[in-house]
Amino acid sequence: MEGVMVMLRVVIWVAMLATLPTLLNGINTDELRRLSTQNQVTCLLVFGDSSVDPGNNNHLATFTKSNFPPYGKDFANGYSTGRFSNGKLATDFIVEYLGYTNGLRAFLDPTLKASDLPHGVSFASAGSGYDDLTANLSEVLPFSRQLKYFQHYKIHLRQFLGYKDAEEMVKKAVFVISMGSNDLLQNYFLEPTRSKQFSLQRYLYFLVSCMRRNIQELEKLGARRLIVIGVPPLGCIPIVRTLLGNGSQCVESINKAAFSLNSKIQKELSIIHNSAVHMKTSYGDIYSPILRAVNNPSRYGFQETSKGCCGSGTYEYGNTCKGLTTCLHREKYVFWDAIHPTEKTYKILADVILQSTTYDFFL
Repeated sequence: MEGVMVMLRVVIWVAMLATLPTLLNGINTDELRRLSTQNQVTCLLVFGDSSVDPGNNNHLATFTKSNFPPYGKDFANGYSTGRFSNGKLATDFIVEYLGYTNGLRAFLDPTLKASDLPHGVSFASAGSGYDDLTANLSEVLPFSRQLKYFQHYKIHLRQFLGYKDAEEMVKKAVFVISMGSNDLLQNYFLEPTRSKQFSLQRYLYFLVSCMRRNIQELEKLGARRLIVIGVPPLGCIPIVRTLLGNGSQCVESINKAAFSLNSKIQKELSIIHNSAVHMKTSYGDIYSPILRAVNNPSRYGFQETSKGCCGSGTYEYGNTCKGLTTCLHREKYVFWDAIHPTEKTYKILADVILQSTTYDFFL
């Protein structure tokens, strides 16, 4: 009898182990669509920088734009939407996985109609950051202004759906924040103001305090599910290798700063998750998968990891990439220009972000 009980315990333990990958590694795309339907997840509402800006900067008086070739080369009909890539961004793939729309619209797009609002939008602005000074340097939308536009979005949504349905739709949406790279690269390491005011670690804590304040404001405005995406290994992007390194190796000091910011973001999200009454949070790690792709490109079918696909691939992005020739095999490149990933890389990141999201997040 004792032997039978031991065998039974072993069988139960093996069964439990079999379920652990699902419980610990999040959900796949088919499960995501099923969960989002079951729990009436309505749409994606996005805040951030060029990593999630589908074209808001097209309508701003700024030089930080990409609404011209070769950007969008692999987007629908080769259209340059204002996305800083050859095609889709990670958030475009996520909304497709949710099953709602083919690509995320920019809130400032003048062709956006009231009937488009329930499908979600992005308020993101390339060049922005947690620190409002970062956005001011490039004359783009700071986080505070993106929040103002979200309030405008809610007003239009109420007019279209009615107050009660509009509020319910917002509460069942998934909110995404993706920024921080410009705060570090442009505002701290290149511009003199913040580096004179703060040590690096103090500035990272300052960025997290800005993030916390804006998340609190989002919660007041109805956010209940929030994914915060960290920053990539910034020392590995081509322009940093060119300007601050030897061109071939990642700049470890910059990577350490990015890693430290990510660690502080994760810690703060854990505090928010445990203390917030209404909000569920999830952290999207893009640092690890990009570093894996750089260090082991064959794992993902990449060949070129130190240069972008546009021009020489060492310094061109935005206006300096305008009209230049590009590589033939874009699927072999991690980076599209000297800063931003290719569509293929963004799809990998979207998959990783969703796989790190647990079932509980959607309940």
